[in-house]
Amino acid sequence: MIAKKQRTIKGPVKVSGVGLHSGKEVTITFLPAAENHGYKFKRTDLEGKPIIEADALHVIDTSRGTTIEQNGVRVLTVEHALAALSGLEIDNALIEIDGVEPPIFDGSAKIYVDALNKVGIVEQNAERTYFEIKENFIYRDPEKQVEIIAIPSDDFKISVMIDFETDVLGTQNASITNMHHFTEEISSCRTFVFLHELEHLVNNNLIKGGDLNNAIVFVNRLMSDKELTRIASLFNREKVEVLKEGILNNLELRFNNEPARHKLLDVVGDLALVGMPIKGHIIANRPGHHANVEFAKIIQQAIKQFKTKKEAYKYNPELKPVYDINQIKKFLPHRYPFLLIDKIIEISDTHVVGIKNVTTNEEFFNGHFPADPVMPGVLQVEAMAQTGGVFFLHGKPDPENYTTLFLKIDNTKFKQKVIPGDTIVFELKLISPLRRGLCQMKGTAYVGNKVVMESEMTAQITKNN
Repeated sequence: MIAKKQRTIKGPVKVSGVGLHSGKEVTITFLPAAENHGYKFKRTDLEGKPIIEADALHVIDTSRGTTIEQNGVRVLTVEHALAALSGLEIDNALIEIDGVEPPIFDGSAKIYVDALNKVGIVEQNAERTYFEIKENFIYRDPEKQVEIIAIPSDDFKISVMIDFETDVLGTQNASITNMHHFTEEISSCRTFVFLHELEHLVNNNLIKGGDLNNAIVFVNRLMSDKELTRIASLFNREKVEVLKEGILNNLELRFNNEPARHKLLDVVGDLALVGMPIKGHIIANRPGHHANVEFAKIIQQAIKQFKTKKEAYKYNPELKPVYDINQIKKFLPHRYPFLLIDKIIEISDTHVVGIKNVTTNEEFFNGHFPADPVMPGVLQVEAMAQTGGVFFLHGKPDPENYTTLFLKIDNTKFKQKVIPGDTIVFELKLISPLRRGLCQMKGTAYVGNKVVMESEMTAQITKNN
């Protein structure tokens, strides 16, 4: 089961350690946050304590971890801290940090997860809103043979495959089908690196906080005793050797497929930058931070399009109307054949919903495409205007003594034909408060689940002499 309510932590929790790149001691504090807060970092070491939102659009570098920046302020290697929050299905947290990057610890998310679990997680009142994968989303990088796909699923699942085409670290797979298993199966899996990569980073002073305790080091070639002695000296060890698995003897694998599991951990952390939880199955072939973030941006764009897509008004014809046709006649001077709405089913201080049942006996069908009758667009606008007219006048004790005059109609769009047998739902909402008898509304007309027309209207209400 996935969480149905948003969650945060019960109280603040603090952990300290060394940053991988800076080599400096840093403290990170997770704080409870309000509903719909999401994940945000707060640089307490800088003037003004600026906040950086954890958002894929704020990613500026993925070369040695995921770095985010907002308004010139950055936080490095955010993926493990975010993976801990996302993996525990914590939706809202403020992450205070007194340095440029979270501590690396042992190269996993375990210490973060243990600390968060210790302080406890609390359910909030707001519903947890998921982005449900309804169609396949794909990111591909043919040159690097990377492919990440999201396919529909009722739960959040991740499957990862890695292939480094070496004897020591070949093809591995890892998966998680229930995030409740994240703590035990994924959170403790450490980052890994090939020895030649590690030497380059150390020699170029790029990982000042890196040592043999915060990464699994793979060796993909035979090494002489002289080379091993040099490596031992480089990392201030008396002696190092290569185990039969091709790993330096500093660490033992926690799982046979620990590298693949760590790549899955990174996917969880990087996808936390999407900004909302996902229902879908993520299948990642050769993932890395760059690919993960680019895929997160694809999902973000899909979410944006989904949010801007108009959801059709759910009309229940069995509900008793607020105003029936006889009551509407008390508000409007229009009569057959120019009275174009049949009932008002909702009305408030900010919106109104009206209904027009389109029949083949409508006067306007005479001669208007006899072989293919279509309701004229101008009459759809008029019907919407009449719906708005009821809204303007319904609060007046003597509506018959007022006249509504439409001053302006803007941004009118016709998207679908309206034909006999259709029921049009006109939904109008205030754009700005009523002032001096002027009113602006934005209207949308639906037939079933489809938007058939949109328009913005400005009207003036005047009292008759």
